[in-house]
Amino acid sequence: MKTFSAKSEELQKDWHIVDAEGKTLGRLATDIAILLRGKHKVTYTTHVDSGDNVIVINADKIEVTGKKGEGKLYRHHTGFIGGLKTFTFNQMMQKDARKVIEIAVWGMIPHNRLGRRQIRKLHVYTGTSHPHEAQQPVAFDSFFSKAK
Repeated sequence: MKTFSAKSEELQKDWHIVDAEGKTLGRLATDIAILLRGKHKVTYTTHVDSGDNVIVINADKIEVTGKKGEGKLYRHHTGFIGGLKTFTFNQMMQKDARKVIEIAVWGMIPHNRLGRRQIRKLHVYTGTSHPHEAQQPVAFDSFFSKAK
């Protein structure tokens, strides 16, 4: 028996389109992270970028449960003294709804060179239109909707 190890030249990169309308932020981010890392493929290898490209549309229509709209905080430090900026989920959605999904997905992939390469394959848009029609993306529902 020989152990299979995928090589980046041999892998097939697909395109998936995910509609975020009415979906919960954390559950959606988990599905997107699985697609970006390539863990849904049988050829998954930990040290190789075997993931697919993901297009997220309707990012401005994402939802959170409970009181997270006012309670979930996003913090950013400018680097200057007293430069801590804090935004709630609702403020972030008004400022830039795409950033909310990008931050959630970034927290679910490795924080190293491979993770930075994988996060570049995430394309988030607020409306229903996107410039990736030529890649013929396949619609994606969820990994967990089939288990119910």
